[in-house]
Amino acid sequence: MYINPFNSPTEPEKRKAKMSSEFVVTSLESRILTIRLNRADKKNALTSAMYTALRVALEEAAANAEVRVVLFTGSDGVFCSGNDLQDFLELAGDIQETPVARFLRTLSVFPKPVVAAVEGPAIGIGTTLLLHCDLVYAARGARLQLPFASLGLCPEFASSYLLPRILGHVRAAELLMLGDPFTAEKALEYGLVNEVLEPAELAARALSQAQRLATQAPEALRTTKMLMKRFNGESLRESIHVEMGHFGELLKGEELKEAVSAFRAKRKPDFSRFD
Repeated sequence: MYINPFNSPTEPEKRKAKMSSEFVVTSLESRILTIRLNRADKKNALTSAMYTALRVALEEAAANAEVRVVLFTGSDGVFCSGNDLQDFLELAGDIQETPVARFLRTLSVFPKPVVAAVEGPAIGIGTTLLLHCDLVYAARGARLQLPFASLGLCPEFASSYLLPRILGHVRAAELLMLGDPFTAEKALEYGLVNEVLEPAELAARALSQAQRLATQAPEALRTTKMLMKRFNGESLRESIHVEMGHFGELLKGEELKEAVSAFRAKRKPDFSRFD
């Protein structure tokens, strides 16, 4: 029997989620909850309000027996370009209780199958989010990137824990320390996506696989997912917590200030004066 592990969203959280409904669009059909990032003019960069909307959608999906599968997708050929820089710089209070941290924890323990359809840029959280999905399909031309170190930041969403175990240390170090973009084909080679498709075929393929999952025995699927993740559970939670602590400290640091200054001036950051 399924037991909902999540707290119900509070009324203020529901109001915040509703305020971002134009940027995080949800639809439920045939037991598949599609969550579409819809801020294409900003390349689907995520704000705190959008993180709250995403978390509320997941918490409600976990409690709703009509939802058997969640499908993440982007809009206008863009999956997610990462965090909205200005919004992120304004984070205040305990980093562990920010909307982004709460979303990370929620998705990491979400009990139902999650599918992702990736087209265009998938930067930062746009890539690390995929590590917590069960099936990932990418379009040719998609570009994934983990540019944390080049921004004066550290990895998040347990990517420092998961990537070395999926890719091996040297490949994970290349992605996390150098931060170069990599193709959908490379992601397939690394085991980060299930299949690479032509852009025109992506949505139909991801939906078809989500529909297959939605017709499977729901408790058996949830149990299977739990069994696959159970031995990593504590390490995963610790990694998310520790990473966010360091991330919060680096958000206050001079290296990030230099990276932001360089970004705004359209130049390369100069970290030569830092120890």
